[in-house]
Amino acid sequence: MTVYTPRRAARVLLVDAAGQVLLFEGFDPARPGHHYWFTPGGGLDPGEAPAVAAARELAEETGLRVDPAELGEPVWSDTTEFPFDGGWYRQVQDFFVLRVPSWEVDTGGFSDIEQRSIAGHRWWLPDALVASGDRFYPAELPALLSQFLPPTSGVETSC
Repeated sequence: MTVYTPRRAARVLLVDAAGQVLLFEGFDPARPGHHYWFTPGGGLDPGEAPAVAAARELAEETGLRVDPAELGEPVWSDTTEFPFDGGWYRQVQDFFVLRVPSWEVDTGGFSDIEQRSIAGHRWWLPDALVASGDRFYPAELPALLSQFLPPTSGVETSC
């Protein structure tokens, strides 16, 4: 029987003016050949609100600093189970959307485990992500983007 470590997380769908979403290419240190793309975000600290965690993780992983209020309410929540670095996790996660005109990613705030398990990053158009055949999480990502992101208008969030 698998024993799961419970975890709460907050993730950000960071979308630029061209409608591209920022994803990191990661791998499990215990399974280095298992590569996948995923959104910025991570675990909540004890007592931390999801929007606060999402803003903190965004700053640590991309260098982009925003007020948690700019993230609004989560657009989607789910529960996922996954192995990572020899452990199994059951993660309840909230997803937030943030539009930016553009952003030059700065990964200088990566933690040790992020430095050891993230191979790079890329801005993806949803159609290109599906066409790539690459593994990405959540699997519902293209549907989420089409559901929660209206077509790009002249109104954008400033950095």
